[in-house]
Formats: sequence, C-alpha cells, structure tokens
Amino acid sequence: MGKKKPRPRRSFTPEFKAEIVELCRRGDRSVGQIAKDFDLTETAVRLSVSQAEVDAGEKDGLTSSEREELAVLRRENRRLREDVDLLKRATAFFAKETR
Repeated sequence: MGKKKPRPRRSFTPEFKAEIVELCRRGDRSVGQIAKDFDLTETAVRLSVSQAEVDAGEKDGLTSSEREELAVLRRENRRLREDVDLLKRATAFFAKETR
C-alpha cells in the first residue's frame, strides 16, 4: 500500500472561515459533509469552529489576536537571544585577542 502524499498547505480568508463556521453552527449538515463539500479536512473545519468559539468568548483559550501577538513576541524573543549570543561570542573573541 502506498502512502498518500500530504496535501499542500493552503490558507483561507477570514471571510471563508466565517462562512464555514456559520454553516457548521446552522446544523443543516455534519462537519464531515461540509468538509467534503468544500474539499477541506474535517480537522481544519473543527479547528476553525473551535477558534471561532474562543474568539466569541464561548470557550476558554487564546483568541486569534492573542495567538498573533504571541507569535510576534516569540519571533522577537528568538532574535534577541541570537543577538545576545552573538555579543557573547564577540566579547569572548576580543577578550582573547587583547591578552
């Protein structure tokens, strides 16, 4: 049996996600049927619905804006750590040169 090739990562507009969430909330069709109709994975649809519930305050968790801010802060933190590491190495190099 051959393995399935992974599906390329796609991104969706907030409007599209809101439409999918609205269809799920209406309850006319199952999550699986909505996923099939729009060529999505069930996991992606369930995650969109779950995130919409968090954003609406219906469920605990990080909102979309908090997730975005966290990602920015983590990138900045990583860059600052790299800067500090570079400065430490430069200090060690110049300390060795002056001896």
